[in-house]
Amino acid sequence: MTVLAAMVMLAAPAVAADRQPDPNATLIYFDAVSNQTLDPREPQNNSSFAQGALMAVFDSLIRLDASGVPKPGLAEEWSYNADLTEFSFTLRAGATFHDGTPVDAKAVALNFERSTALGSRMGNSAFETVSQIASVDILDDRRVRLKLKAPSGQMPYLLAGQGGMMIAPASLADNAFGGALKPVGAGPYRVKSFDSNVQTITVRYDGYWEKSTARPAGFEHHFAADARARLNAVRSGQANLALIEPRQIAEAKAAGFAVQINEKNSTWELGVNTSHEATGKLKIRQAMMHAIDRHALSDALGFGASQPSTQYFASSSPWYRPDLETRYPYDVAKAKQLVKEAGYPNGVDISWLLLNTNEYKLIGEAMQSMLAEAGIRVKFDVVDVSQYTLFRRPAPGRGDVLMVRWGGRADPLQIYQLGIGSTDLPWGAVVPEIDQLIDRARALPPSDPKRAAVLQRLADVSSEQVAHITLMTRSNVYAYKPGCIANLPPYLSTGNDRINDTTVGMGCK
Repeated sequence: MTVLAAMVMLAAPAVAADRQPDPNATLIYFDAVSNQTLDPREPQNNSSFAQGALMAVFDSLIRLDASGVPKPGLAEEWSYNADLTEFSFTLRAGATFHDGTPVDAKAVALNFERSTALGSRMGNSAFETVSQIASVDILDDRRVRLKLKAPSGQMPYLLAGQGGMMIAPASLADNAFGGALKPVGAGPYRVKSFDSNVQTITVRYDGYWEKSTARPAGFEHHFAADARARLNAVRSGQANLALIEPRQIAEAKAAGFAVQINEKNSTWELGVNTSHEATGKLKIRQAMMHAIDRHALSDALGFGASQPSTQYFASSSPWYRPDLETRYPYDVAKAKQLVKEAGYPNGVDISWLLLNTNEYKLIGEAMQSMLAEAGIRVKFDVVDVSQYTLFRRPAPGRGDVLMVRWGGRADPLQIYQLGIGSTDLPWGAVVPEIDQLIDRARALPPSDPKRAAVLQRLADVSSEQVAHITLMTRSNVYAYKPGCIANLPPYLSTGNDRINDTTVGMGCK
């Protein structure tokens, strides 16, 4: 642990007086994530880390606030019938797409028709939305009714994600999909040019229903895989906002930049294949929980931008459970004993499918050292980042564990569905109660207190059964010249923050 302790670098967000916003400026953002296409339904855009440009271009029917609560978007009001088999909403009067056509019931129905036709070609989030819809009824120009295949309380959340992002009808002609789709939405910015996996250049859409006198005249989203290149872009004035890595916090502050740390519902996670011999044993998973010194890990490798955690939700989330953080204290002796009780008196070997980046390797090697002290010997199986899907292939799958950067989801229930439920795990949930609770929560609307109670029970079962292993939180860390960027709050529901209302200060490029 002494090596980790020596690496500790503490940092706090810089504070500077914001300048008056300049509506003639351009927000130029250098990001670590790109877009292969600007089609919200395309699978690559399913990632919660690839939605910054999408949210700016494509308004959704329902919007989530910073903490993840459904609020009006293109739909100004909505309601369910008594048994949650019909979901009706009223569209906002006067909202238009970037080509001037109205966002009316016919356009919305066409979007759902197109999604239905695409089916499993879409990303999981969009597919999960449309797969629940049996039919779409146009009640009048502004009112739409979705008839659902089964009772579902998830629609306000699902329609706030990719499945609810509306595309102009003209763009949907000729079955255009992915790179063939002309990206015309109804958001605050319209696309001027797009270069796949390089940049998205947009200009302010002055016909946007949510008026703002401070919104910049343009927004440019640039992909730069190299963290140093992103920070250098701010140094040179090529960018006025950049996503940097936590290890660059001290360097950025020393250079005089403001550093903003936005805590997210995003974590460093160990996915566990519970169908395998060793990791299928609860006591081995419990031993792993006790063997991890999360404080040392987050201090040394989070660089001030991470907090130790054993759950999916950030401390700023309404779903955060402080009591869960005390269930598995760091205790090597207890971890060793659990390994022995699991039937491994001489220790146990596990395979770790390790993604080949420096960040993953640093955390993986620290974890390897910690687990070894408890008699859990880790052998790395190093693969390219693109090969992460090897872990979740049908049995037996490759690797006992896989570490990932987990991002938020619109519905807190979705996090459990994708993380520990049978929805996305070929080997299924670790105990049947998890799937039973997920099914129960799906049949309850967000406003029903019973839904919150079921989600709390899901958190308990997940922790009790060690259905996943959280290491520490992940934050988005931004660098910019002091006073030049304002109104960039954390957006807990995705890996990206929503920059639609972010402003650029006067005198800032």
